[in-house]
Amino acid sequence: MLGRRLLPIAALVALPLVAGRPPPEPAPEPATGRARVILLGSGTPNPEPARQGPATAVVVDDAVYLFDAGPGIVRRAAAAGLEMPALRRAFITHLHSDHTAGLADLLLTPWVLERSDPLDLYGPPGIAAMAGHLQAAYAEDVRIRLDGLEPANPSGWEARAHEVAPGEVYRDDRVRVIAFEVDHGAWERAYGYRIEAPDRVIVIAGDTRPSDAVREQARGADLLLHEVICEAGLAKRTAEWQAYHRSSHTTGPELGRLAAAAQPRRLVLHHVLLSGCTEDELLAEVRGEFAGEVILGRDLDVF
Repeated sequence: MLGRRLLPIAALVALPLVAGRPPPEPAPEPATGRARVILLGSGTPNPEPARQGPATAVVVDDAVYLFDAGPGIVRRAAAAGLEMPALRRAFITHLHSDHTAGLADLLLTPWVLERSDPLDLYGPPGIAAMAGHLQAAYAEDVRIRLDGLEPANPSGWEARAHEVAPGEVYRDDRVRVIAFEVDHGAWERAYGYRIEAPDRVIVIAGDTRPSDAVREQARGADLLLHEVICEAGLAKRTAEWQAYHRSSHTTGPELGRLAAAAQPRRLVLHHVLLSGCTEDELLAEVRGEFAGEVILGRDLDVF
């Protein structure tokens, strides 16, 4: 089933109401067709158990395309029912640790579970060095698995890194993937990705302050997946943290204005930083500027 995962009526009745927490939002209408989007991680560097690090799967038919590799990506992929050998393509928006700390797991665990294809890894300059250092770090693990008694294939542990520039970075008979530059603080290269599937256009903005590039790539898209920070909570933080976040991230009202200009059919919030706000307050900031459909994404939501 596509759309937000639904609980049986009996289970909903049995759920206790927690003081101060609003009831869950109604489930969105499920998407239909060949392409679906699964939030494998909707969080930030903050270690929130309910929100793993940023990671998204775009699944077209039986092919899986991963975007970012935050902590928890492999276990969330398993929870979503994705087959380990299918986890063989990943596109990285930028090299911040919360978007890449799951790379070692993505490189090795699917291999242990019988992926024989190397991991094709696409990203900005620096991704090749990161992949090379990870392979070097786990060289002894790889040697023991290959030379010991454990059955292991000789190629699934390898990474093929592709350092890409803005423009079309990947194409097969199911998708076309376009990288575009976004503005993420001091990072020289940070990307968003536009994924053109047979029946849907999906834009994953990555980490970014308000960006004309996101607005143009997301214009009329079926789904825009965008980071967000609550403005009301940010305003209570120190001047240093405010300066950092405003140079690197997008507040609720800013995101609402961007979406109002781009008019995606559906806006999904991830990399959610509440900074002391409630979820309702954050949603109100976005919806105060954008009249379209806005959904606060959660891990394992499917669209």
